[in-house]
Amino acid sequence: MKIPERVRTKLQELPDKPGCYLMRDKRGRIIYVGKARSLRKRVQSYFRESALRRGSPKLRGLVRSVEDIDLVIVRTEAEAALTESRLIKEYRPRYNVSFRDDKRFLLLRADLGQPFPRLRLCRVKRDEGSEYFGPFPSSAATRATLDFIEKHFGLRKCSPRIPDAETHTHCINDIVRFCSAPCIDNVTPEAYREAVLEACAFLRGERPKVLQEVRERMQAAATAMEFERAAALRDTLSALNQVVRARARIASTPELRREAAAEGVADLKRLLELPAEPHVIEAYDISNISGTYAVASMVCAVDGMPHRSFYRRFRIKSVTGSDDPAMMAEVIRRRYSALRESGGAMPGLVLVDGGPTQLAAARGELALLGLAKVPVAGLAKRFELVYVHPAREPLTLERNSAALQVLQRLRDEAHRFALDYHHRLRRRRISESVLDDIPGIGARRKQELLKHLGSLRRIRKASEEAIAAVPGIGRATARLIKAALRDAAGEEEE
Repeated sequence: MKIPERVRTKLQELPDKPGCYLMRDKRGRIIYVGKARSLRKRVQSYFRESALRRGSPKLRGLVRSVEDIDLVIVRTEAEAALTESRLIKEYRPRYNVSFRDDKRFLLLRADLGQPFPRLRLCRVKRDEGSEYFGPFPSSAATRATLDFIEKHFGLRKCSPRIPDAETHTHCINDIVRFCSAPCIDNVTPEAYREAVLEACAFLRGERPKVLQEVRERMQAAATAMEFERAAALRDTLSALNQVVRARARIASTPELRREAAAEGVADLKRLLELPAEPHVIEAYDISNISGTYAVASMVCAVDGMPHRSFYRRFRIKSVTGSDDPAMMAEVIRRRYSALRESGGAMPGLVLVDGGPTQLAAARGELALLGLAKVPVAGLAKRFELVYVHPAREPLTLERNSAALQVLQRLRDEAHRFALDYHHRLRRRRISESVLDDIPGIGARRKQELLKHLGSLRRIRKASEEAIAAVPGIGRATARLIKAALRDAAGEEEE
């Protein structure tokens, strides 16, 4: 099988990272979305002769239709699974529907409209008054969390709408699962409902003390050399952290969040040995698309609280390929050289997403700008280690500490902001790729069309005369563009 040159080039440059791949046909339409732990291994596997010989007719048809591939690089396999699900729902690619690949992840549902509510697993969210939590990428962690919640809060597992004494004769959950047994009046309906509401608050991340209790029990078991029990509690805690993602957040009121943020800022000064409290923190994240659409984000916190009016986005200009440290260096150089020239105040802390390599890149650029005194820290996601110097051992902050929560919140917000920009550029690129298939429209003419008319959508709506007025287009080419766009629109509607 002859592989298109564009695809062949991208196959050689695939990163060994988790993410999603979007396969496009010659019209630029997304025909398949997949996820992978290693984009390099997964995507290359489609184009091996042995795989095509053994593959189904549908698989062979997919591979023969591929004219281009886009990538969305993420941090973890779980994030890739969620991104894949969102992209499939957004684009409804033809081959995903054909392969029945539109997966649904588990949710937890609290049927609060029932007399004796309970928590259940489901995969579809419906508008019927229940409260939903999720979706969650890990089914095992979700099931383990449900099991813990039922035991910890004394929730029933039985299915009758109103359990009674007859229900209890066939059930021993009050003995083996710590059910509070409302069926035999061991607990009042009001007290049982309150327990359900507490379980929901826990799932929203509003009861961090529950996680702390599990952690203390695990440590106590380890101290007593009850290693099997400690290991079981460790696994439970890991599952709860995956699903709840609470990290002991102070939720509920803005006042409490501001108090916790202010406490975190004060703690950062002490823990990171900063010269002053970092009242302004700027955090950076890098995201890649196909190695060419590399972007970065900067988010800002004032006294520990996000300040969205200060957020910034960057298109990487000087780095090719997937070199995150070099990209981080470029963004730091651009941001702080401009800030220095304008006479703006420097932040109390610069936070980069990553470990010693990214930290060294940021510190090096600041030193070249004469800003070596600006404090920099790196937050590595895998173990939540805080790096303050590339050559020193990282700091391990308490998981429940307000200082770590401030850093985590900023790091996650920078990642979200970068991904949003990432997806926006990808959607624009995919829609504008229709112009690439029109004979006579090269890169320069395409750039002029988009410069003068703004977007593919506006080009579609523009009159032939308006298109002809764009420099370098003319009447004949405008007529060709309108005809090609009409044909493409017709195919999309079929």
